Amino acid sequence: MRPDTPAENVDHTAEAARLERTAGLYPEDAEALLLRAAAHLELSGDRPAATALYDRLLSSSTPLEDPHLVRALKASNLWEYGHEAEARAIIDGVRAASPRDAAPWVIIAEALESHDELEAAQETFTEGARLLLTDVPEPPYSTHPLLFGRHRVRRMLGLAHDDWDTLADTLHSMPISLDELHDPKRVWSLGSDNPAELEAEISRLRAELGAYREALSRPFPVAILHWTADELTELVTAYPPLSAEYPSYEDHLATIEDSLRELSSSGTPNLGIVTGTVPSYEAFAASEGSSPEDPTLLPQYATTLAARGRAVAWPPQRGAGCWCGSGQAYGECHGAQTPA
Repeated sequence: MRPDTPAENVDHTAEAARLERTAGLYPEDAEALLLRAAAHLELSGDRPAATALYDRLLSSSTPLEDPHLVRALKASNLWEYGHEAEARAIIDGVRAASPRDAAPWVIIAEALESHDELEAAQETFTEGARLLLTDVPEPPYSTHPLLFGRHRVRRMLGLAHDDWDTLADTLHSMPISLDELHDPKRVWSLGSDNPAELEAEISRLRAELGAYREALSRPFPVAILHWTADELTELVTAYPPLSAEYPSYEDHLATIEDSLRELSSSGTPNLGIVTGTVPSYEAFAASEGSSPEDPTLLPQYATTLAARGRAVAWPPQRGAGCWCGSGQAYGECHGAQTPA
């Protein structure tokens, strides 16, 4: 389904079935594909079937890349069709686990917010922000919804701005400020007979729509391709022309970090890293009717992996391990290096 396909023109049940079939063909991408299938089932109104997919992932013998995200989505879905007690228990478990990714925090906080649990939502947004953004010089793109959601809930609670609210205002790039977008009194203007108030609200809604469109315009990260040491050795041994792209493993790792820093400094948001394997790359080349020796396939392969949900956000969250797999924290490994 194209991101710009009108919702009323989508057969969500059929799309979910297609994604489930695709997950069977690409088991390495099953987690991302089944999460998308569950989202379509929720949109179709078949929330029990969506819960069944979340349970299928959580009970799988294959370790999940982001089990906290799956649990958060399951909790949000359960609450929507009457399973409040179970949803609350899962939310408490996610909070206790302190995930190092913003998405689970945002989902459980928004679930609380949507059911008028504003104090709990504000506490959850704040807990996630404190964990992920303390002593972080520049908030990663993935944490922006955490700050924006926290700003929205605090505005509804009538709380005074703090440093993170100010940071959220700074990160917000739309012409209408966050304070206006999150003004609790906006709802009253929708019932106004004053043309000026209605026109002002239309302008705010356009700005809000623009923000959503900006987020949807990049549904997956701009990703750089990474190979482990063993996979890179196998790749250049099987396809010697690619050795020009990868003079050495150390050079490969340094190039990834330098490229991402350059993209970040140029203002490119939502960056990530995808890790390739030789069999997967060979299958991709065959699907493109091309030879794996063709270096122009490499960025296309990276984009395909990112579209399948294989990208890991860069830079890693505070205290997380380095993307290179060294076992060290990112700040002590590639995060501490000076760009070449």
